[in-house]
Amino acid sequence: MPVAEVILWEKLRRKQLGVSFRRQHPVKPFIADFACIAHKLIIECDGDSHEETQNYDQKRDNYLQGQGWRVVRFLNGEIYDALDEVVDRIKLEINRGE
Repeated sequence: MPVAEVILWEKLRRKQLGVSFRRQHPVKPFIADFACIAHKLIIECDGDSHEETQNYDQKRDNYLQGQGWRVVRFLNGEIYDALDEVVDRIKLEINRGE
């Protein structure tokens, strides 16, 4: 896992946010960085190459949303520089799904 994913996983694992997340979870035909099955919530970490893959990512997100998933994306820099805010946003998304 990239460093940003390792950092975020430390906050998501072991139900620290009150729900279970899986890492590198298959949502065919894709693999989600992190997925909360109970709330159909996918968390994606975008690295430097995200600028080059925005069209692909948008099509992917549209497909996943069509399957009932909510997709939230964070740039790696957000995870490095504002981890508390990232975690707060994830909590907000979890609460929206209840």
